[in-house]
Amino acid sequence: MPPTAASPERQRIAVIGLGSIGGVVAGLLAAARRHDVTACVRRPIERMTVERTEGAIEVPIRALTDPSGAEPQDWVLLCTKVQDTASSGPWLQRLCGPSTRVAALQNGIGHIERLAPSVSGATVIPTIVYYNGERLAADRVRYRRGGEHDFAVADGPDGQAFAALLDGTPLRTLLSEDFRTLAWRKLLVNAVGNAVSALTLQRNAVFRRDDVAALCLALLEEAAAVGRADGAQLATDEAAQSMARLTAIPPDAGSSMYFDRLAGRPLEIDALTGAVVEAAERHGVPTPLLRMLLTLARAASTSPAPTGA
Repeated sequence: MPPTAASPERQRIAVIGLGSIGGVVAGLLAAARRHDVTACVRRPIERMTVERTEGAIEVPIRALTDPSGAEPQDWVLLCTKVQDTASSGPWLQRLCGPSTRVAALQNGIGHIERLAPSVSGATVIPTIVYYNGERLAADRVRYRRGGEHDFAVADGPDGQAFAALLDGTPLRTLLSEDFRTLAWRKLLVNAVGNAVSALTLQRNAVFRRDDVAALCLALLEEAAAVGRADGAQLATDEAAQSMARLTAIPPDAGSSMYFDRLAGRPLEIDALTGAVVEAAERHGVPTPLLRMLLTLARAASTSPAPTGA
């Protein structure tokens, strides 16, 4: 059996994807020196620097660039964009076994169903990531705390083991008895905020415009109705609460989809706005504004950002 929260011996951890999310968690885990951390990356790196409010930390990190050299791990932290999950298949096949735990540090919902065919019987643990990460270079990321907690997981043995894995790092995990509601609460903010920031090519300051805020509120009302139909226990004023979360993010912070559009990468739109629209179709909830947002963001995903944006 793999180590548990009550069995904190040294464990082997592989982090797939060293972007804004993976770079932060890999760097902070390596700095804690409690476990053996391996970064699964396309190009070799020797160190990882994590910029924090308290000051930057720089740590050596073991990197693998070829899945053929990978071995089964106690933990795999999957930190790629959802649309890149399929390309992580060769890594997952080598890193996973029946006793492996795979923590999905990805946006959206439906992680267990999406990953089950690729993880060789490993246990999949969906997580909600709250911190704001920004990839500054291949070996350098910026970490900003997004609230009281950095992660949320379902309360239970696997969620407790994930929280214990992060002991010794500044990353804090919420154990929740209603993970579905928390997942939808995060999805609301991402489905609207990421798409709007990518389309406008603006950081989070854009949500402080009165006209943009009014549009986002209407989009969030649609999304909240879908979440309730899907079983999430969302408040009657959930849209307003979500809007408050958007405007509370520092204005100079940027969403992952904003940075992807600047870099000319495909947008994670189908895992976010697309997931809400797909759920709306299942439950018969009308979402005309969200459908429009999804269509525009899909078009933007295939178009490079204007030069100088």
